[in-house]
Amino acid sequence: MELPAWDDPKVGGTMVRGALWLVQVVGEGNTFTKNQLRDAFPGVSQVDRRIRDLRDYGWVVYSSAEDATLLREDQRFVTAGVPVWEPKARQENAPEKAISAKERQAVLARDGYMCTLCGVAGGECYPDDVIKTAVLAVSRRTVTSDDGRAMQVLVTECKRCRAGDPPAPLSASDAVAAATDLSPGELRRLARWMKRGRRGATDLDLAWATYLRVSPDERPQVAERLQQVPINGL
Repeated sequence: MELPAWDDPKVGGTMVRGALWLVQVVGEGNTFTKNQLRDAFPGVSQVDRRIRDLRDYGWVVYSSAEDATLLREDQRFVTAGVPVWEPKARQENAPEKAISAKERQAVLARDGYMCTLCGVAGGECYPDDVIKTAVLAVSRRTVTSDDGRAMQVLVTECKRCRAGDPPAPLSASDAVAAATDLSPGELRRLARWMKRGRRGATDLDLAWATYLRVSPDERPQVAERLQQVPINGL
């Protein structure tokens, strides 16, 4: 099906035309600058925000915060989502009520400022992709309760997991082998994570995530002070 022209003002609002501009002018996998975006939509205020709104419809656009290879003024159009230029598709996939700043902060604190899917902490590099830094977001997920009911919960996810862009899949044998040497207690914890569909945070995880939130200038003080803390049993 032929897409409507992105520069036709009759197509829709800025978000719709911005989506078409990404598809027709930029192309998936390619980069664009904020100046190019503003030049394409002269006189339109907050055009950057309209592009960000596309993320609520499954569109993935990276900035330098998610992709360290990008310059600060660059963005990368990773993949398209819901065809928002189609009214029916836009209506059926309309985002739910926005998560408030208070709710978001509470969920981040509850989850230890770590992704509940892959476990990476906010601001930490991915072990399998050190040029990318984890940026956390709070999302709604449908989970199954202990009594079998489907329910929606708010969870912390990194933007890579949220975009469905995890590392290359491994086999079931790999997963079993990775858990073979776990202690009985660790295996029970792993089983709970599997049942829940998301991981939980250990005290060590929480300590590490908290350390990452300390300014780089003060981190040496943390290491020095912890060296003076007596270790149980020693």
